[in-house]
Amino acid sequence: MKKHIFSLYFLLFLFALPPAQAQQTPAIPINTVVEKVQKFFTVYPVEKISVHFDKPYYAIGDTLWFKTYLGRNLVEYDPSKIAYVEVLNSKDSLIQVMRVPLKDGAGNGHLVLDPQFLSQDNYRFRAYTKWMANFDQGFFFNKIIPVGDAINKKLSTNITFEADGSNRTKALLQFRDRTGTLLSRKKITWEANDGWDAFDKGKGETDDMGRLTVSLNSKNKELLTKGRLVVKIENDKLSPNLVGDFSLSNALVETDVQFFPEGGDLISGIAKNVAFKAVSSNGKGLAAKGKIINSKKETVAEFADLGLGMGVFSMMPISGETYKAVVSFENGQEKTVDLPAVVDKAVNLIAPKQDDTSILVGVVTNESHFATVQNQPFYILAQSNGHLVYGAQASLKNTSMLIKIPKEGLPNGIVQITLMTADGKPVSERLVFLENEKLLDIQVKSDKDNYARKDAVNLNIAVNKGAEQIPGTYSVSVIDESKVPYDDDNDNSIVSALLLTSDIKGYIEKPNYYFNTKHENRLDALDALLMTQGFRRFAYADLIAEKLPEINFLPEQGISLSGTLRLNTGRTFPNGGLLLSVPARALRKDVYTDANGRFTFDNLVFPDSSKVTISARGNDNFRSLVINMDQTFFPAIDQKNPYAANNIQNIDQDLTAYLTNSKNEFRTSILIDEVLVTAPVVKQVTSKDFSALSGLSMADHRIDASRLSGCNILTMCLNTMLTGIVYDTQTLKYYVSRNYNQGSRVPVQFFLNGMPIDEPSLNSIQTADIEAIEIFLRDDLGTVSRTYQNDGVVSIMTKKEKKQPRMSLAEIESLLPKSNVIDMFPLGYVKERIFYYPKYTEANKNVNDYRTTIFWNPEIQLNEQGEATVNFYNADGTGKYKVVVEGMDQTGNIGRTIYYYNVN
Repeated sequence: MKKHIFSLYFLLFLFALPPAQAQQTPAIPINTVVEKVQKFFTVYPVEKISVHFDKPYYAIGDTLWFKTYLGRNLVEYDPSKIAYVEVLNSKDSLIQVMRVPLKDGAGNGHLVLDPQFLSQDNYRFRAYTKWMANFDQGFFFNKIIPVGDAINKKLSTNITFEADGSNRTKALLQFRDRTGTLLSRKKITWEANDGWDAFDKGKGETDDMGRLTVSLNSKNKELLTKGRLVVKIENDKLSPNLVGDFSLSNALVETDVQFFPEGGDLISGIAKNVAFKAVSSNGKGLAAKGKIINSKKETVAEFADLGLGMGVFSMMPISGETYKAVVSFENGQEKTVDLPAVVDKAVNLIAPKQDDTSILVGVVTNESHFATVQNQPFYILAQSNGHLVYGAQASLKNTSMLIKIPKEGLPNGIVQITLMTADGKPVSERLVFLENEKLLDIQVKSDKDNYARKDAVNLNIAVNKGAEQIPGTYSVSVIDESKVPYDDDNDNSIVSALLLTSDIKGYIEKPNYYFNTKHENRLDALDALLMTQGFRRFAYADLIAEKLPEINFLPEQGISLSGTLRLNTGRTFPNGGLLLSVPARALRKDVYTDANGRFTFDNLVFPDSSKVTISARGNDNFRSLVINMDQTFFPAIDQKNPYAANNIQNIDQDLTAYLTNSKNEFRTSILIDEVLVTAPVVKQVTSKDFSALSGLSMADHRIDASRLSGCNILTMCLNTMLTGIVYDTQTLKYYVSRNYNQGSRVPVQFFLNGMPIDEPSLNSIQTADIEAIEIFLRDDLGTVSRTYQNDGVVSIMTKKEKKQPRMSLAEIESLLPKSNVIDMFPLGYVKERIFYYPKYTEANKNVNDYRTTIFWNPEIQLNEQGEATVNFYNADGTGKYKVVVEGMDQTGNIGRTIYYYNVN
């Protein structure tokens, strides 16, 4: 098998086409263009991340298991040894960050879906390396994973929408309690809001079937579709009211269709393929068909999508003519839209087909423009996976020219072909997908075709059986598909992630569809997708002008902690000694500061939540030294989440089988109903207890001390807990999200027990001392904002201690934080944990087993023949069990397979 990770000194073959006679001298020679482009590719390696999860969705209380794979295109550099996996909720708030160590390009971890911190929602998992953070976030790995709740959730809901005018819609809701009983004849109040302000509200009562119809109205369509519907169901005095919270992103279903001529233009007199993409307002494709008409309303072409709202048709544009598309969508809507204008002067690329040895690319223009461009030099460049694989200078001798790009040695994936003028200006582009070689041949075979419940299972896994064996890393999951039904086309597998979605910005619906061989039209559909998308990892014009991306982070080789050692006068302290220790790991390491007082502890290894101490007390003048630690950088969160199209609107309904099983599995956690306990009222500390904040109205949000349990570094916790507030990594300040998104950069003001403090002071606050945090997103009277020129207030209140006897000066000094010693709990590596599966004998088979993930192993070890055997036991579920194996060898070849066996 051929290596797909190229050397830094990849040999570029220039296929020079025979130039026409009297060819003009190019402004920038082809060799110069190639050298500058190749410089970028050799200095800026491409890294990609894929994440394999044990199953597609979960319930609160589950443990989520995952494995990260690092794809890269170069070998002669030290790749990243750390991947980051972030968890974001449906409101794009960061919930958790996991630091995953990578060994041989892979690492694994787990996440306990703790009911204390998580609720039912559609969570987005985003994965990247710090090297990837130097470039566009659009190439990070992203996946939506729904999480239901069968433990704490007391209200089960279902919501659908019906259009009722341009700015009106009807929300049809149905309510059940957690036992499944319909909530009939219940009084309800509701409001639609933008997160703060209500733009519509009303009251109602459910019918005998627990249903309610809510008519929503907003003059602003964007406000409506970005809003939320909050419904409160009144209960009796002994039971709390039930509250439902729904996204309105699907409230107004609007349609859109766009047309993309191959190569970029509709050139008069040239028959061109035109791709189209029909989508609804939620970003998902809509089945569409229609016809193209000219200005005389004559039909010149007809079209229908190949699936997912995309397709291709051919037409012959005529100079001076205009064209419209009359489109019918699957939801019954119809629309007439203009096609791009016909142009008389353009040169385009087309890619008619591939043969066994070459990608066939055409350069075309029309007769009227040929006289202008004849003998003018053009450059054709092709790159694949961060390698310039083809470069040529050519000029047109006729209105069309055929170029053959050899496929030999090229990896699977997207090939970007660009036509540019001799001064380096791109004028046309075509993306082509190359299936040049087979993926890893992964075979799975069970020792039996049919099993009984709780039977022992032996699975044999073989990779490229009978061929040369290359070491690799593989992961396997086994799930009970009767409890976890899932359309595999929706998955973003290692194949679709590393060959497709990591090279295309934005949302791609059903990415695995294009690699599922049961779909006969998958390659045609993939070509239509590429004609409607753009590849923008770089701009050729910038590379030729040597405007290379700014690099802020090198590939991480381990955990690093850095900072500056200063005298208490503020001056830096060179050649100062510092000692780092991690008591739980018996780790000690010392460094000395450089001439600027800077220090760095490199290649640290410790699990998350470990206490780390850095001390400067070994210096003679340690009492006058101050340690300042650098903040850890994390990429900003893209607020307009394009992957929200994969959110499940009705989790309770769509995950019924899974949540019913989860309820059985955790039924002991929900048998006890709430009881009313009476006790003397303890006065709750509030911001109104402090004169500086007494003019504020009621807090918008309150964080009690219990939610800070397990919080080690206050600022990291605030970044995820401050509802309605966003942290800017550039200014290092906090802002009210709504105003920040509208361009305001007036920061939030923090207070500690009524006294104003700045952001750097936050980490000096011990989280164990905090009683509560109150968030004020507005200051209606301006009592605070006029004084501090702020927008929003965060008030931190500490616990009141009982009056203690007077302390001596020495005792007071002992309580003060030591500036020359810092205790911290930085983000460490995700903690190791082994997946547990039971082993059954006849004596213990009577125990109920509700497992949905039957087996998970992220570190399958193959023998010299490329085989491995795994053993486990089935659960009580019957039906099909699904085995998914993914992996990558050391040369970058990837593979995936699915296997089924039956349990009766």
